[in-house]
Amino acid sequence: MDRSKQREIASKGGKAAHQKGTAHEWTSDEAREAGRKGGLASHRKRRERMAATQGDSTSEVPPTSVDRSMTDDE
Repeated sequence: MDRSKQREIASKGGKAAHQKGTAHEWTSDEAREAGRKGGLASHRKRRERMAATQGDSTSEVPPTSVDRSMTDDE
């Protein structure tokens, strides 16, 4: 299935769920947490790619301040 057809079907499903009242609506806290997790994953992947091109293992790459924020309770 091409992307435009899949997008059209997903759009119809989302609209129907909202009309029915069963769609998930993100709170600002949920959205913030999801964005934080996405950023962490993105930075981790980037660091791993950089380490691989330099011939290092990912365990030898020092954690960034972004990684340390995972343990901070906000």
